[in-house]
Amino acid sequence: MKSRAFVPEKLDVAALAHDEASLAGEWPAVSLERLADAAAPEAPASGWPALRWSLHGEIRQPKGGKAQTWLHLTAAGRVALTCQRCLKPVFEDIDIDRWIRFVDTEAEAAALDVDSDDDVLALPRHLDARELIEDEMLLALPLVPRHEVCPEPLPHGDDATEFEVEERPNPFAKLAALKRRDN
Repeated sequence: MKSRAFVPEKLDVAALAHDEASLAGEWPAVSLERLADAAAPEAPASGWPALRWSLHGEIRQPKGGKAQTWLHLTAAGRVALTCQRCLKPVFEDIDIDRWIRFVDTEAEAAALDVDSDDDVLALPRHLDARELIEDEMLLALPLVPRHEVCPEPLPHGDDATEFEVEERPNPFAKLAALKRRDN
């Protein structure tokens, strides 16, 4: 039997699983445009290490059920985001280890996804693995990136001159003064 050549950008998931084949590689972080857009301005994606990834397909045969198509996705990378406290770059290690089950239709995927802890997707004719891996990386980013301890102390107390709020008179105090004057 001739072994198939699999291309990540046009991946036949069913064939990968049937052959129980694996793919692995590295991509420059800058080639993942949506992920690169999340970069801190002072640490662009062009300076990040390459993103490592691997895919492994398999067919599982549950007792009394029909064969299931599965894809094991792993990816690891280091990204630089903007710390939400000090606005300096903060480096985050992102590691993904996910199993994805593929089913025949979108309706079946939606019904199974509700009850399953695993990700369930409809089986496409061809899957862009680069896009799937980038989606998973984006979902793994922290919601609020920040340093454990910021590299520079944050302004506080008397040092916070640019954060001072001018005190305005209370509008209700003015109203009370007008009422007293009328009485």
